[in-house]
Amino acid sequence: MSEIADTNTEVRAVLAIFDKGKAELGKVISGQTELVEQALLTFLCGGHALIEGVPGVAKTLTVKTLARFLALDFRRVQGTPDMMPADILGTSVFSLKTNEFAFHRGPVFTQFLLTDEINRMPPRTQAALLESMEERQVTVDGVTHSLDDFFTVFATQNPLEFEGTYPLPEAQLDRFLIKIRVSYPSAADERMVLERHHARAGALQFEAVEIAAASPQELIAARRELRAVRVEPDLFAYLLAVIRRTREWPAITLGASPRAAANLLIVAKAYAAKDGRDFLIPDDVKQAALPCLRHRIILKAEAELEGFDPDRVLTDVLAATPLPK
Repeated sequence: MSEIADTNTEVRAVLAIFDKGKAELGKVISGQTELVEQALLTFLCGGHALIEGVPGVAKTLTVKTLARFLALDFRRVQGTPDMMPADILGTSVFSLKTNEFAFHRGPVFTQFLLTDEINRMPPRTQAALLESMEERQVTVDGVTHSLDDFFTVFATQNPLEFEGTYPLPEAQLDRFLIKIRVSYPSAADERMVLERHHARAGALQFEAVEIAAASPQELIAARRELRAVRVEPDLFAYLLAVIRRTREWPAITLGASPRAAANLLIVAKAYAAKDGRDFLIPDDVKQAALPCLRHRIILKAEAELEGFDPDRVLTDVLAATPLPK
């Protein structure tokens, strides 16, 4: 919705962020509407996102441009097999001047953290992010350091390349609010990519594009509006029915967790606010289900052999769950 004046005033800040965000990111990103919307949604929900797609589909560029639009501090970490937890969290260094250890902060101490190719990090380093993602704090040498309220992690991974990678364990995957799948752009969008590269003579020129940033007040107001979206009792029951059905579905060996239910609720509320409503409807739950649950369920081996994937199974689960009357 672009005409904010004609929509629900209870979610006006959310609509303003989405409208302005898509317009500003559109100056740099061609197409990839779903990626842009879900990245904005992740931030407004106060969560973290796992972005999966083949190389060269603007995953990193989208996150960097989003950080510019939100006017937040941005750090990037490139995942490698030899990376250690201290490379992300920081470490204590002995100072000869003071004869004391001083903590040198790592890249996790930022507002926007992009972890490129997270599945190339060894498991110990992946686990180092668990506390920061869940509790927005870091504990080193027994001392706890708080992270910013806007702290958000975007992690990317390549779905096709497995050599030299470490698949993320379920505990790590469950920390991500949503998993965004990025596909190839349409023919028209890809042509626009070529024309922009031709006009700007290289990828580095995209960082010179003027981006009108949102204010901290707008971000805080949008988050407040999103969480105030009303949910009727029947919608709680419907959402829980979807979650619980994943735990008994024949093709699923591990269903969605209680944390998944809470995450599905906040993401569904974000979809409602994005559509200009301050109340939840079943379609919001349906829209939120795939990005919110696709990385939280594990299919049985026989289901995968038959060609099923999480999105297809979740679509079947939604179709089999009765709508509230």
